[in-house]
Parts: sequence; structure tokens; C-alpha cells
Amino acid sequence: MNGSMSRRRFLGLLGGTAALSAAGWSLARPAVINPCRVAIPAALIDSPWLRKAWAGIDPAQVWDCHVHVAGLGDGGSGIVVGPQLSSALHPLHYAQRLFYMNAGCAHDAPGKVDAAYAARLLNLCDAMPAGFKVMLFAFEQFHDETGRAHTERTAFYVPDAWAAKLARDFPERFEWVASIHPYRRDALHALQAAIANDVRAVKWLPAAMGMDPASRRCDAFYRTLAASGVPLIVHCGEEQAVKGGDAQAWGNPLRLRRALDAGVKVVVAHCASLGEDSDDDGRSRPSFDLFLKLCAEPRAKGLLYGDISAITQRNRKPALIRTLLERNDLHERLLHGSDYPLPGILPLTSPATLARAGLLPAGAVGDLEIVRQHNPLLFDFSLKRLLAWQGHSFAPAVFHTRRVFAASKA
Repeated sequence: MNGSMSRRRFLGLLGGTAALSAAGWSLARPAVINPCRVAIPAALIDSPWLRKAWAGIDPAQVWDCHVHVAGLGDGGSGIVVGPQLSSALHPLHYAQRLFYMNAGCAHDAPGKVDAAYAARLLNLCDAMPAGFKVMLFAFEQFHDETGRAHTERTAFYVPDAWAAKLARDFPERFEWVASIHPYRRDALHALQAAIANDVRAVKWLPAAMGMDPASRRCDAFYRTLAASGVPLIVHCGEEQAVKGGDAQAWGNPLRLRRALDAGVKVVVAHCASLGEDSDDDGRSRPSFDLFLKLCAEPRAKGLLYGDISAITQRNRKPALIRTLLERNDLHERLLHGSDYPLPGILPLTSPATLARAGLLPAGAVGDLEIVRQHNPLLFDFSLKRLLAWQGHSFAPAVFHTRRVFAASKA
């Protein structure tokens, strides 16, 4: 959604959103609207900060493992936007959808939104070095305990077929990630079909989709995943972007023990960096601490990973970033993901704030801010490559994610 969208209407919705104000975001026009610029200015091509970001990195090994597909379902994609995101009667979530579409630079010409979103993402990838890829997420509907889908409780739905088609049409830049509810009667058939179609992972968001990763109903699904080597990417910790089910507790990292015990390769999205969950003793602790606890358990050896998408957003604590930078022992298990299109939502991430926290060179802030206006994927990658704390930075292995997702038997 570009200049054709009414900026006054957009800003009016945002101005009434309490969550944005509570997070301390500026709602001034330049800080909110993504200008959706194209080619990076020539003066930045030789930026010492961008050169430093790519130093020691093999672009062919960089698969951004957390990228969302979005749209309106207007181009034969099968995407469905639920009422909570499509109706102004739900102002917070409606404003979030406007943010996402603006961040993805999808214009609102009838019948072309889905194509515009995909085209913009492809253009961003084509501006990256050869070999760089993104992993496109499908997104499952909410299902109840009987395995029946409920569209009225589904925030948005992105079919596997659409994500797979984009990856098939543009194999130089896109891989795809399925999203299959394990309670579905056809879950195993759908999973086997995805594996046969070169899927790279399966994505779950338990609180929004209505599945409990600790349920025995997942066992057959886990056996198939383990046999194939296809990883399971699971959102853990608090979920704020979409709603479906009411069981936030299903996002507790400790509920992934069942999958690990079955031999499944598991990626904890965002390293469970937001919210709190119950520990084994019943006490409430930061979900991030429970992720670290799970990492230390023998069952997790060689199987448990965490993606670092969203960790630089304003609603994450600097101490969490410091911990991840300092824990060199975890770097082989950390994976780069951008959470695109969120890096294009200007108020979400503040390089200047990270610099004031001592996590980013102050001299890099200006270049990063300009880069973001042109290429949020490059912005997010460079920002995380430049993060540092007392001599610690993320090892190149964190960004060489292909090693995890190309190793499946798919």
C-alpha cells in the first residue's frame, strides 16, 4: 500500500492505537510511513558498514528463515484475511494489517495486491548478493480439537500451495515453508505431499492456530517430521500480532519437549523473546529463560535452534540481545530470520536506541536508516551483523542458515 492509500486515514487509525503509544513509538509522519523506495543510493553502495556486514559471509549460505507472505487473496493466491484484520471494528488489528501491507509496499490496485507484495519481495532479494534466499511462510487456519477449521477465528490464512508456487516460480530467491495443523484428518497426507514438494520446514503458531505441541495427537506428525529431517518452526512466548485460540500457554518453549523426544529438529521463533510462561515448578518466568533452559537439556542436543527474528524490536529488552551475543556456545544454534515485512515497519526497530544501549556503533545508524527505506531485508541483516556487546558479536554461523534447512531428506 503506497501513496495511493490515504495517509490521513492510516495515521488516524494509528493515532488511536494504545499499544503503539504504550511502546513509546513516535507517530510523526516520517517515522511511520514506509516510503518504499527502490534502488539503494550510489553513495551507500560502498558504505563501510555494509562492507563490514558482509565480511566473512557466504551469501549462498544465507537463507532468511522467517519471512511472511501476505496479501488480500485477490490474485488467485487463496489468501484469506479474517475479520479481525479486515474490519475497522477491530481497530488495533486493522491498523496492524495496514502496517504490514505498507511495510511490504503492496499497492492497493484491485486484483494486484498479492502480486505486488510478492514482486516487491522478489525485488528486494534481487538487490542482495547472488545466492541469498528467503524462506516463505504459509500460515494455517485455526482448528478446534476435532481438527475442524474455523475461518471466523482465523486472523489470516496463506495456503501451502501459494508459498510453494512462489518458490517453484522463483527458485533462485525463494524457498517455502508449509503450515499444517497436526489435528487435521489429512495432516499426514498434507505433510507427506509437502515433503515431496521440497518443503524446507513447517511453521506453527500454537496460540493462533489452536494446537498444543505437547499433545499426543502430534505424535504421528512428529514421527514423519523426524524421519524426513524437515524442521518444525514454532512461535514461542507471547503472541501479539494475530489471535485465534486463547491458549497462550501452548507457546511455552517447554511444551516442545515432546517433539524433541521424537527426534524432530525444532526452531523456536524469536528465541521466545517476548512474554512469560510457566516453569516446571509452576512459577512464571520469561519465556526466553525457558528457551535457554530447554537448550541446556540433553534432549535438545543437535535438535533445538532459535531464530533471531524480532529480537531488535523496541518491545524486546536490550539485556536479551546482550545475552545472545555473549553466549558464543549458542551461536551454532541461532539462525538469522528477519520476520519480514516487520523490518519495514519503521516504528518497530530503532537503530538509534540500540546504539544508545551500546549494542550498535553510533556511526552506523545513519546508513542503516537510509538502507531500511530501500531494502528492509538488507537493513535487518546488516543491523544484526553489526550488533556487538563488549567484544561479542554474532558468529557468521548464525547467518549461514542453509546448513539447517537444506539438510532435510525432502
